[in-house]
Amino acid sequence: MWIRSTMTYRASFVMTAFGNFAATAFDFVAILLMFSHVDALGGYSLPEIAFLYGAAGTSFGLADLVMGSMDRLGRRVRDGTLDTLLVRPVPVLAQVAADRFALRRLGRITQGLLVLGYGLLVLDIDWTPLRVLMLPLMVLGGGAIFSAVFVGGAAFQFIAQDASEVQNSFTYGGNTLLQYPPTIFAKDLVRGVTYVVPLAFVNWLPALYVLDRPYPLDLPQWLAFLPPVVAAVCCWLAGLAWRVGLRSYRSTGS
Repeated sequence: MWIRSTMTYRASFVMTAFGNFAATAFDFVAILLMFSHVDALGGYSLPEIAFLYGAAGTSFGLADLVMGSMDRLGRRVRDGTLDTLLVRPVPVLAQVAADRFALRRLGRITQGLLVLGYGLLVLDIDWTPLRVLMLPLMVLGGGAIFSAVFVGGAAFQFIAQDASEVQNSFTYGGNTLLQYPPTIFAKDLVRGVTYVVPLAFVNWLPALYVLDRPYPLDLPQWLAFLPPVVAAVCCWLAGLAWRVGLRSYRSTGS
């Protein structure tokens, strides 16, 4: 329904999609401005950071396209309109995710793919079958991890009710964090996004395997192949949190 509504005004869709593309592109423009003054950032060249940026941006764009509407849940909990979703014969999670589905978010995915393509073209990578396999594992696994974070953040809103910014700090903030190499961050922060909220499996660990670079925490290389496993565990935990949050919902009482 939302896609048909969007495509009714195609010129508007093209302009908003381009606006989404341009707005997200400013992040990479900021990186380009940095490299107009330095040759490397944290020991990484511009093509290497473009690779990290493009992989994280594409993964996040896929998750944002599918689950980006989850941050509206707190508003529905506060005003009681979540009740209308509970009486429909469709899973509530699917309804919340599809609420005001924004096809314009394809602009973010396009921008991420372009930067990723630039990095792959410029970098001199010794391609092996495992490194080629790593690319789809990284992008799709990263998208699933970000989707799990979206759902987990939405589940927290059942309790906090007005916590969309807390959710955004892990989703949008996590995407911004992963656009840069882990060497520029404190090791405690790197440990946090590796062992607590495993955003490092979105692009840092697999991308550094492709680039043949060591991970700052000296982890074994085989961990780079775990994004699908980590994504499955994150989705299971997010689903569990969602069910607990949904069962705790008591409407507005009015």
